[in-house]
Amino acid sequence: MTRHGKNCTAGSVYTYHEKQQDSKKSGWGSTKARLSKDGIKDFDCCSITLQPCSDPVVTQDGHLYNREAILEYILHQKQVIAKKMKAYKKQLDKETKESKVEESSGDRKKVESFLKIEKQITTKRENPFTPIDGGAGPSKKTKVDPEKEAKYSVSNTADETKKKELPSFWIPSLTPQATEEIAKKPDTKTYCPMSGKPLKVKNLIKVNFTRAPDEEKDKALVAKTVRYMCPVTNDILGNHIKAAVLKPSGHVVTMECVEKFIHKDWMCPLTGETLTPEDIIVLQQGGTGFAGGGQSVEAKAYGHSMVAG
Repeated sequence: MTRHGKNCTAGSVYTYHEKQQDSKKSGWGSTKARLSKDGIKDFDCCSITLQPCSDPVVTQDGHLYNREAILEYILHQKQVIAKKMKAYKKQLDKETKESKVEESSGDRKKVESFLKIEKQITTKRENPFTPIDGGAGPSKKTKVDPEKEAKYSVSNTADETKKKELPSFWIPSLTPQATEEIAKKPDTKTYCPMSGKPLKVKNLIKVNFTRAPDEEKDKALVAKTVRYMCPVTNDILGNHIKAAVLKPSGHVVTMECVEKFIHKDWMCPLTGETLTPEDIIVLQQGGTGFAGGGQSVEAKAYGHSMVAG
């Protein structure tokens, strides 16, 4: 659409505005959207449920979870591992049985080949015109066993019926295209859903948030804009302030408190316990809604691209 008229369609230039409108209507091309603050996780929300934690725990990497949610996630991983391990053990048992059958069949073949060779060794000359039933000469009354006749027959018609037999197309394991899946030994470790590192239940650290002065008593915890504060500096905690968890006590303080008070004598200002650098766990926070908040604030969806044929 040109600036000279709303209904003007005689323009020779396909403008960017027209391209965006056509892409939006047709679903072709990629689209971008800027995330607002509502689309970013708060610092005190669970990384799985994205809701404020009622019983918060933190990993050594600083990822916050609700205890119930992370325990359910670890339990689900263990159930999947147990199912894979069961299939793997079943396959091992099958392989051992097959190996035993092959060993027994190999011994049987050796015995059969030995007996066959021994039967071929003769001391007397045999008459090649001896009938199958072992009689002295040909007779019209001699009855021939059909199984023996098929055995000593030179014709290939006996095997033609077996060649025509095909595997069942209704059973998946007997179809010609079906290949048996080989189960691999599963990994027995459980992993953190955010960092991807090994995670155990005993490594989860309980977090103790300090409630801020309750000015919004009528609102629920999710709707409150101010929920927690630092117990040392009384600063309101949020995504705009970096916070850390003190591992021995589980208290959440600001990084400013860590730099000003804890780094001097490595003593906990709340309990007086001796701390080490490993006891300070920096919380992984969400963004602030601004580009410089440490997180991407733009979402992009990729669609089909229009390519000239």
